[in-house]
Parts: sequence; C-alpha cells; structure tokens
Amino acid sequence: MEALKEKDDKAQIRFWGGDLMQQMGGVLVKHYKMLAFMGFWEVVTHLGTILKNIKFCKKDITDFQPDVIIYIDYPGFNLRIAKWAKQKGFKNHFYISPQVWAWKENRVHQMKKDLDALYVILPFEKDFFENKHQFKVEFVGHPLLDTLNQRNKSTDFLKQNQLSDKNNLIALLPGSRKQEIKKMLPVFLKVSELFPKFQFVLAGAPGIDTEWYQKFFGGENVKIIQNKTHDLLLHARAALVSSGTATLESGLLNVPQVVCYRSSFLTYWIAKWLVKLKFISLVNLILDREVVKELIQGAFNVKEVEHHLIYALSDTGQKKLKEDYKELRGILGAGGASKKTAQLIIEALS
Repeated sequence: MEALKEKDDKAQIRFWGGDLMQQMGGVLVKHYKMLAFMGFWEVVTHLGTILKNIKFCKKDITDFQPDVIIYIDYPGFNLRIAKWAKQKGFKNHFYISPQVWAWKENRVHQMKKDLDALYVILPFEKDFFENKHQFKVEFVGHPLLDTLNQRNKSTDFLKQNQLSDKNNLIALLPGSRKQEIKKMLPVFLKVSELFPKFQFVLAGAPGIDTEWYQKFFGGENVKIIQNKTHDLLLHARAALVSSGTATLESGLLNVPQVVCYRSSFLTYWIAKWLVKLKFISLVNLILDREVVKELIQGAFNVKEVEHHLIYALSDTGQKKLKEDYKELRGILGAGGASKKTAQLIIEALS
C-alpha cells in the first residue's frame, strides 16, 4: 500500500488487512485475524463466519466503487470475491499468486477469466502460468527481499534482550497461528533441553501474548521475544522453523535451519492426497532440490529434530547451507517487488 501511495498520493484506499497496512494509511475495514483459518477441518468449522465475511466484503466494494481491486494472497477468500467482482465490472489485480502449482490447478482456468493482471513472486511461477497454461503474468520478485535487505545485526538487540554474543543462539519459529503452535512448540521445547550450551529463543508471533506461550513451558530455559523475528534470525546460528514463509526468511537471512511441520491427522491425509509437491519449504521448492531438511508429521519428533539440528550447527552444515542460500538469493533478484507491482497497476489504470 505504501508503494501505491508513493505512485499516486491522491489514491483513496480501503483495505482488509493487518496492523502494518493500517500504519501506511487508508481505511481498515476488517482485520485479517477475523479472516484467517488454516486447514481443511478448521475451515469447515468456521464456514458460517467465512460466508458472513464474503457477504460483507461484496457490500463494501459495491458501496465504495473502486477503480481497481488489489488482492494479496489469501486465495480461498479472494478468488471467490474476484469472480463476483469481474461479473460486476470491476478490475481485478492479484499480487502474490495462489499456489495453484501445488494444488487446485484447475483454478487457473477461472483465474484467467476473472483476473486482469497477476503478479507472481516466485521464479518458477512465471513458467508454470505462461508455458503450461498460456496465462501471461508478471514476475516482480519477492517482497521479502525489501524487508530483509534493510536489516542489520545490532548489539543493542542482544543487550536489550539479555542475550550473549557467543554465536550460540537458536531461534524457534513454531508458526503464527495458535493451532499450529500447539503441535510444534512442545517438541521444540523438548529439543531445547538436549542442547544446554545453546540459547534457545522463541519468536513470538504478532497478536499472540507471551502469557499464552507460557502454558507450554515446564522448566525449559527458553526466552520469548515478541515481534522481533527478523532481528532474532540475524543473530541466530540455527533455527527450527515451521513450514511457510519463515523458511524463506531464514534462508534469505543466511540461517541454517531444520524445517518441521505437523497438522491434524485428517488435514495431513487430505493434503497428502491433494498436494502434489516434492517439498514443503520454499527454499527447497525454489532451488528444486532438498537443501534444508524437512521433518513432516511422524518424522517430526525429538530424535529426528536433534539429529538434524546437530548437523545444522556443525561447521560442515553451516558452510553447505550458506553456500546454497547464496544461490537462492541470486534466483530471487534484487528486490523492489511491491514498487514494481504498484507501478504496473498505475500504468494499467492510466
């Protein structure tokens, strides 16, 4: 949104999003916390709320009459709105493509009908859409690069959080939603007890109070730091990471990692049946080979995590993973994804 404001300071923007978007200006209609449900079973149990949000969103768009609707990720909700909006004559621009290359590939046919423009952030997505589906898209690079390129190590961060500078810090990133944290964090905490010479620090997710995390703790000496994930990763020797964007953040910040994931039994088996991917981490997907170890479902246990964390902490593991991360950065480019997207949207409306 900041990029759009920069391109057109007279733009009137209403959005459904989070705190950061609100700080950039515009009118917050509804916070993403009221929209985010993860997993098949979780979506079913909240279906009433989701349908109410869809109805409210359609009314809000009708009342506002925007020149363009910009959708950012969140395909289950956004693609449904886009189909309706196209029928009503609105222009639809989608930034950060739905992961139709992973599952629900049949969505591409409808996307071609409903979207006026699609801006993709992963290099293999352009090939997928244009060569496999004859759908012209714009590869703009990954927005994470802009955020992470501005980050630098700071001794102040270590001092403020009473952390040592002995290169022995291990970051714990169990996810951003309570339902996944409940499955990930207990194992992470058990692993922390096996490495007494290292400092384990839990990256607290936005919107989740420190007190909520405390109920998972026994006698583990693990510090919780809220809303400082990137600063934490900058100082970490290694990380245990729940799958998702955090795997790419860790890679771009040069942190050797072990990728872990466990979901409910039903969600896992439905996903195994539907999702056709060799890997779950973005690092491995982008490089098209196993660079970081992935421990999924039954393989995510204390013994396996300990074994692979030992490798990630070793000199051999550190050297090999950081060499692969250099290749990752080269593929993703120099940054500026959001500004490029804003410029393309403005040009399309001119």
